[in-house]
Amino acid sequence: MADTEQKTATPEKPVVEKQTNCLGCNKPLKKIRSYYRNGKFFCTKKCWLKSMKKKEAGEEEGAK
Repeated sequence: MADTEQKTATPEKPVVEKQTNCLGCNKPLKKIRSYYRNGKFFCTKKCWLKSMKKKEAGEEEGAK
């Protein structure tokens, strides 16, 4: 009886969703053409650079 109480008392791990689309252009990611930087997946290096430029522009506007 004590064993069942301990099993139900432990919290369950949250479900981590797999990233399926590029963060730069929102195209579906393919296993062959995936570009991984900073813990995120992009379809190409060009999309990664584009998202970095958007992030920098947003930070500059926020600082003003």
